[in-house]
Amino acid sequence: MPSTTLRELTGMPAAAPSLAGSTLIMVDCQNTYTRGVMELEGVQAALDEAEELLDRARSAGTPVIHIQHDAGAGSPYDVRAEIGAIVDRVAPRGDEPVVVKGAPNSFVGTDLQDRLTAAGAHDLVLAGFMTHMCINSTARGAFSLGFAPVVVGGATATRSLPGPDGAVAASALQAASLASIADLFGIVVPNTKAIPD
Repeated sequence: MPSTTLRELTGMPAAAPSLAGSTLIMVDCQNTYTRGVMELEGVQAALDEAEELLDRARSAGTPVIHIQHDAGAGSPYDVRAEIGAIVDRVAPRGDEPVVVKGAPNSFVGTDLQDRLTAAGAHDLVLAGFMTHMCINSTARGAFSLGFAPVVVGGATATRSLPGPDGAVAASALQAASLASIADLFGIVVPNTKAIPD
């Protein structure tokens, strides 16, 4: 039996909306993930893709919101320290807002939903880290609140994890995480070029 998705079975949209008509959400593009214990597999390539996506969004006049995870002083997610700062090449510019969160779902305990609703946003484009954690949680949260998320797979990355039957490779977790989003919660595209202007 051929595999299919719940999106296909229920007639949900399969094509990514235009970048110009969307809001770009840059999730946790922090130094946390570029070195040390939390360094992600393929993080620099994912940041290359995220930088290209951000540049395109800015050129198109697409609203951009940056998300930053804070787990407190001394943690790898300390937003007061260099380790928790947003990576320079994808850092906010001008009046681009930064929403600081403390949970994997960017909507929990933040004003992200209020900001998007006030702006009349519906279509969201997500990029950032980690695919299995905050990207997955935020895409599901967005879907549950009535937004339509698109995840740019090439602008995300994750890391290997211990599993009940041995280690789960980052590549396997990345593929499974994107597939689980694409089954229902959002459209997944391979790269920035797959999103129309």
